[in-house]
Amino acid sequence: MNIKVGMGSCGIAAGAGEIFDLLVKRAKNTDSGVTPVGCNGMCYLEPIVEVDGKMYTQVSEADVDDILSGIKPLHEAEQNQNRIALRNCGIINPENIDEYIEKGGYQPLNLTPEEVIEKVKASGLAGRGGAGFPTWFKWDACRKATCSSTASPCSDNKKYVICNADEGDPGAFMDRAILEGDPHSVLEGMLICAHAIGRGAPSGNSSLRDGALVEGIIYVRAEYPLVIKRLEIAIIQARERGFLGNQFDIKIKAGAGAFVCGEETALIASLEGERGMPRLKPPFPAEKGFWGKPSNINNVETFANVPWIMQNSGKAANTKVFALTGKIAKGGLVEVPMGCTIKDVVFNIGGGIQGGKNFKAVQLGGPSGGCIPASLQDTKIDYKSLAETGAIMGSGGMVVMDESSCMVDMARYFLDFTCKESCGKCAHCRVGNRRLLDILERICNGSGKDGDIELLEELSEEIKAGSLCALGQTAPNPVLTTLRYFKNEYEDHIKNKKCTAKSCKKLLTYSIDLNKCKKCNLCVKKCAANAITDFVINDEKCTKCGFCESLCKFEAVTVN
Repeated sequence: MNIKVGMGSCGIAAGAGEIFDLLVKRAKNTDSGVTPVGCNGMCYLEPIVEVDGKMYTQVSEADVDDILSGIKPLHEAEQNQNRIALRNCGIINPENIDEYIEKGGYQPLNLTPEEVIEKVKASGLAGRGGAGFPTWFKWDACRKATCSSTASPCSDNKKYVICNADEGDPGAFMDRAILEGDPHSVLEGMLICAHAIGRGAPSGNSSLRDGALVEGIIYVRAEYPLVIKRLEIAIIQARERGFLGNQFDIKIKAGAGAFVCGEETALIASLEGERGMPRLKPPFPAEKGFWGKPSNINNVETFANVPWIMQNSGKAANTKVFALTGKIAKGGLVEVPMGCTIKDVVFNIGGGIQGGKNFKAVQLGGPSGGCIPASLQDTKIDYKSLAETGAIMGSGGMVVMDESSCMVDMARYFLDFTCKESCGKCAHCRVGNRRLLDILERICNGSGKDGDIELLEELSEEIKAGSLCALGQTAPNPVLTTLRYFKNEYEDHIKNKKCTAKSCKKLLTYSIDLNKCKKCNLCVKKCAANAITDFVINDEKCTKCGFCESLCKFEAVTVN
């Protein structure tokens, strides 16, 4: 009996660790083997146990004996996905290099650097970190760069391959899942990149090439302890097998979790021990990067695609991983082909909206992405189509909203995040976004005034034009897209002092319908603000907590 237990962070948080230990105990002195695997993407069904290919979901410790005896009902999974970056996640033991090799990993690479770059070019692989820049172009520029071409004096002929694993978008966990479930795919992708840009051979039987010595660094956020643990194990195993060590080695740098360090020059500054603040470009990192040396930076998902591309002779890696969060019925991780629609992801894979409510919008591209309304749900998921809506692909965060979501408050939430994460280097981002947030907070608090909408639009365009890096240049996107598609909600907040989604507390009014009220006195007794007298709610005393509404069994408390 072959037993696999989902031991990603999501599974462990749901109790998979205790279930794993119990299964190991039950399987002792039998021919059964219990293996930890990463997340298979169906986070909403954790903990997940698979026995000889049969899947059991939402497992508790009480279910273990029923699973081993085959009594517990099976779960029929409908993935409807094309998994490339996630091809091994939830399938192999991430702490066992042999299982990765059995899946085709670490194959000998009998190609010249130029041939590797050409295969990456043929695949059309674009940076999955958000910018969508052609991967081959960055690799080619770094290969052609020499130490003598940099602006700083060089004591050695060295280049760097850097993996950006500083995943910081709210609701995004693509990089975490890949590194927890299949760390060797990222290590091998970095090995192949090292071979392409300088000296170092990904396979144990390739000869050492002349050229720059290449070193590898994975910059991962410190809030991912399980990622760091599994990367450390994978690196040790790869060294023992000779894939890492003599010609090319990789070390881990734990970052402090600054969102701005997702920008490559800010990441480099952090690696050098400085504050994570962006630098002017050019020169680009391919010419002058870490310690002034030519450096190539790609994110986790980009590197995870590379070994598959090499194994499939440059075949197009035409998929994107998304983290589905928010008001979605089946939250988790999905990998879908480019060109499918938002509707496909939300309804065919995500199962639609929680509680059968109406689909209202989706925020794509993280806090600096854009809000796409339900009316555009047939928009194709590709870089060009999303850009036409005012959103961006981003790293892959997809926050789904229903009719109870206020678009003004949503814009305020994301602006609050980007304000806190701004490095403060340029005034347009540091001051401009703060002013945007001040206006949004006024509107949500019922103090909006005529001219606020025009001021939001004007400020947003100035911030986009004057900010140094992509954080400031894209931070106004949630404001601009919600204004574009949901201007009526802004007008309701400002002119009518109403929040149609009933989300902004300061704009809500609670009252009691005496025709429904049974005068049970429960709301009067439980109101902490003593705002209810003779079954009338005093709006000045009311804190808008909503407790009275939740208490009333007769639906007599109404909210307007």
